[in-house]
Parts: sequence; structure tokens; C-alpha cells
Amino acid sequence: MPSLFARLVLPSLALVLLAGCATAKKPLPAAVTSVDLDRYMGRWYVISHVPYFLERGKVASYDTYARRPDGRLTNNFTFREKAVDGPEKTWEGVADVIDPVSNATWKVSFVWPIFVTYKIFALDADYQWAVVGTKDAGLLWVLARERRLAPATYDAILADLRTRGLATDTLRFVPQPET
Repeated sequence: MPSLFARLVLPSLALVLLAGCATAKKPLPAAVTSVDLDRYMGRWYVISHVPYFLERGKVASYDTYARRPDGRLTNNFTFREKAVDGPEKTWEGVADVIDPVSNATWKVSFVWPIFVTYKIFALDADYQWAVVGTKDAGLLWVLARERRLAPATYDAILADLRTRGLATDTLRFVPQPET
């Protein structure tokens, strides 16, 4: 006679494994189809983001992108700790464009050898705002050339992201100085 393990546990385990195989994965969100890197370079203020431990307490933050002679990109993240009038600190990063057809998918590193895939999910035609994030959109950042976005513009960006299946309910505003 088969043991209790063979009669109950093994068939249950098999069902769980089969159910896992049958579960369809949600497709990854698509990046924009084209980014003009020269227009994208420069300063981008962080309007809102999905908070995570590395940015906890960071305010008045912005990214600055620049081309390097070796073909890579500089990605500097500048911020202040807890107060918009505090001293600025900068983390120096490097990025590689890994989709040269669209220029919309990058590998970014602030600490070697850790690289994160970064996608540009939305981009204003005039390069005044952008939405970037990790490849699965688990982390998102709404960026703008100015410290603030008009509320109607911000709301339209979020509405567009939601229609594309990206979660926006965890985005939080990042305090920026008035000037």
C-alpha cells in the first residue's frame, strides 16, 4: 500500500507545478519606438517615482545624462537628503544603450558590477517629460525638464500609462525647491 506521502502530497505537488506551467505571464510593457539621444541628454527633474530603499529620504532629485567619448552615457543622479535646501549629493552612473534601433532600452549602473535594465516607456514629442522605469515597470520615474509639470499634463501621463497596463497607484511626488 502506498504511503500517505505518495497518495496525497505527490499528486498535490504535481497539480501545483502544472498550474504554475499553465499560468500565462503578463507581457512586459513596451518602450517607446524612438529616442533621439542628443535631445534626451541634459537635466531631468524627478517629478514622481515608485519609492524604493535607495531613494528613501531623497528630495530635490534630478538625473543628468551626457554622451561620453567611448559611446556610453553618463547618468548622474543628484539629490538632497530630506530637505530641499540641504547640500546636494551626486551618484555617478554609467549607461549603455542596448537597443540601438530605438535607443529606448539601456543598462544602467551606479555600482559595478550591478546593472539594471532601464526603459523609456513614454516621451513627450518635445522632450519636455518622460516616463522611465525598470524593464518590468516595477519601478517608475516621471521626469521633466522643469521642476514641475502642469497638473493636466501629469494626469494625462498617468492616464496613458494606465491604458498601457502600467500601475500608477504607487507613484509618489518628489519634493522640489521652488527655484
